[in-house]
Amino acid sequence: MSAALAARSTFAAALTRYSRSWGLWILLLIAPVGARLFVPRGDGTAIVISIADHLPVMTAPVIGVCLGVVVSTLLLPAAYIYLRANTNRRQPWQIAEVTAAPRVAIAFGRFGADLAVLFGALAALNAAGIFLAWLILPWRAFDPAALSFALWVIAGPAVMGLAAIRTLFDAAPLLRGALGDFAYLVLWIASLAAPSGAAISESNFSANMLDFGGFVRPLVFGAGLSDPNFAIGGAAVKPGRIPIDAMAGLFSPGYLPSRLAWAGIALAVVAVAGLIYRPHRARNRPSLTARAGKLLEVGPAPAADPEAGAAERCALPALNLFAAEFRLIGAGRLFKLLALAVAVAGIVTDATPALLLLLVFALTAHAGRSESAGLRALTRTVPGNPWARRAAFVVAGSAWAALIALPHVLRQLDPIGFGMTAGLGGVAAIAAIGLAALSGSSFAPRLVLLIAWYAYTAS
Repeated sequence: MSAALAARSTFAAALTRYSRSWGLWILLLIAPVGARLFVPRGDGTAIVISIADHLPVMTAPVIGVCLGVVVSTLLLPAAYIYLRANTNRRQPWQIAEVTAAPRVAIAFGRFGADLAVLFGALAALNAAGIFLAWLILPWRAFDPAALSFALWVIAGPAVMGLAAIRTLFDAAPLLRGALGDFAYLVLWIASLAAPSGAAISESNFSANMLDFGGFVRPLVFGAGLSDPNFAIGGAAVKPGRIPIDAMAGLFSPGYLPSRLAWAGIALAVVAVAGLIYRPHRARNRPSLTARAGKLLEVGPAPAADPEAGAAERCALPALNLFAAEFRLIGAGRLFKLLALAVAVAGIVTDATPALLLLLVFALTAHAGRSESAGLRALTRTVPGNPWARRAAFVVAGSAWAALIALPHVLRQLDPIGFGMTAGLGGVAAIAAIGLAALSGSSFAPRLVLLIAWYAYTAS
């Protein structure tokens, strides 16, 4: 099979799978919601984007830059969840990996399908931004071409980088699971934090390469201030607005070459992913991760006794259900060792962040198992209510948080903190089981809770 034919057929097959997914419509819905939330209007209904403690004067290019902020802070994580969920659950690798097609061509075909979906989301965001600009700008200031140019120059290389990262993670067996999700979280956080250093430096190619999202330089350079004090989020702002020449920022020295460089890096990453691709198959020899994974095993189940009689109906079914969920959340030797380490650390310091991070992985792993399509179909045949099981899961998650935090509470005599930790465990359990029930896997709840954990620890 020729490389062009392999890339074209892979592109068509992947795009067909995406078109059949209901998650695509949620991804497209993020565009108008993000445009509504991230374009500052000064009425308290939008997320603050400020320069030197002031809101920017709204122009068409500035709106395009604000929509670029939507891409980096909101669309990229959501799109990663969508793309990875489709890869993990709907990718027919059992068929594709036995073909004689070049792996690089297959990688570019999948990359092209991912990019088509992401560019579709950008087009929806662009349309929402033009409509919003038509509503809030004077007619003479309405310039859809400038708005679109700003958005696509900023966001185009960013979404290309996301699609390339997804392709690379799918190529390496070690990054196809939870480690890849955590690696993306680290990369995403780094992409938001790195531009802070470039904001105060002169505009040049090397400084602009730190701004993967691409939205900092157009705002900072266009403001013309030595200390721009750039902020996104709930920052306090002073009265009045500051004018920003966003187009000057887009054409600042080294900015456009840096965006082209990021696009080129994305293409290079896809080529590397095709070259290093490893099939989805079991190893003949146990790998280092497989040997380390022995710590996660619960141990062999006891042998069944064919002479045993039927189980008797329990007197307290709710308590037994809670005990089962509590045991399954804490399954595995590694979890127990880590829980013990966090509990001991709580004697000398506040280990709540480590506690919550441990629970994120434990809760999402069990929620993904219990809400998988096959097991959920099986549990529908039993007389118990599935909502009772989910409620027991939430209570068990809260109980694990309380149990691990108990040494810290006894040391510090902090009942309020104890209640807050137990409550956070319950909230995490609700999010884990709810997202797992919607997505049918542990991937979406794990990444969402990791982002929430980062927001909690950074606040």
